[in-house]
Amino acid sequence: MDYVKLGSTGLDVSRLCIGCMTYGIPDRGAHPWTLDEEKSRPLIKQALELGINFFDTANTYSDGTSEEIVGRALKDFASRDEVVIATKVWARMRPGPNGQGLSRRAIFAEIDNSLRRLGTDYVDLYQIHRTDPNTPIAETMEALHDVVKAGKARYIGASNMAAWQFTQALYVAELNGWTRFVTMQDHLNLLYREEEREMLPLCRDQGIGVIPWSPLARGRLTRDWNETSERQETDLFGKTLYTAAVDADRRIIERVSQVAKARGVPKAQVALAWVAQKSPVTAPIVGASKPHHLEDAVAALSLNLTPAEITSLEELYVPHPLAG
Repeated sequence: MDYVKLGSTGLDVSRLCIGCMTYGIPDRGAHPWTLDEEKSRPLIKQALELGINFFDTANTYSDGTSEEIVGRALKDFASRDEVVIATKVWARMRPGPNGQGLSRRAIFAEIDNSLRRLGTDYVDLYQIHRTDPNTPIAETMEALHDVVKAGKARYIGASNMAAWQFTQALYVAELNGWTRFVTMQDHLNLLYREEEREMLPLCRDQGIGVIPWSPLARGRLTRDWNETSERQETDLFGKTLYTAAVDADRRIIERVSQVAKARGVPKAQVALAWVAQKSPVTAPIVGASKPHHLEDAVAALSLNLTPAEITSLEELYVPHPLAG
């Protein structure tokens, strides 16, 4: 496993990040396809044995049980100093007023709740999961700065927003001398490339680490067009992401199959290699529910696509409405 700096920070992370939405109690939260603790632990252990040190979860995943399962596993299988733990804040965690969002109150409450569930004194990366139009960005940035200064997070990051919103947050932090976002967790894969227009150039210019989610398009890039999975059938949010350009998407998936067949590798390796080689991506976030998912992900890092193959994979793309 190779390790790289996370954006312009001094933090070393593996070139793959494990997306821990996969791990959580299935009947808690909005993801009935998740793996319970007994099934999750061997995969987390395997990831560590493969040299992956970067794990991303969120307070909302499986109603907090993802953080609990991941925290216990990492404590049992690794030293705290060996792993980089990322989690997120924004989603509704309880009914009623102040139960979600990015207010100072919400951020202070949720960082403590996440640390308790994870069983750690700090997280390496604390990210806002979405923007909060009901809270001034200055309030959010100052609260996140105070979380860092309190020693509860080492770095802060953002996710799922327009480039102008990210620019605004960077500017407000710079203006006030507050801690700056060092990462962007955005939606990027061969079926959804809208981030290439503004967000990726912005991140490249500002030295921001990019850790894309859904690099395999919820598994669609790993299967033939007519194949499906339990997750695809029950993932309500996923169903909203890939419906705008199905004809173009189908042709791209077929092109992935052609490149994979010519290379003699699984389709997942081709699709992930494309994301991993995209500048300025630091570490794609991969979900793994089976051992071979991890093996394919690691192998993809050694698959160097040629310029001709990249052109072949990219040339069929058509613009998509914003999604994610």
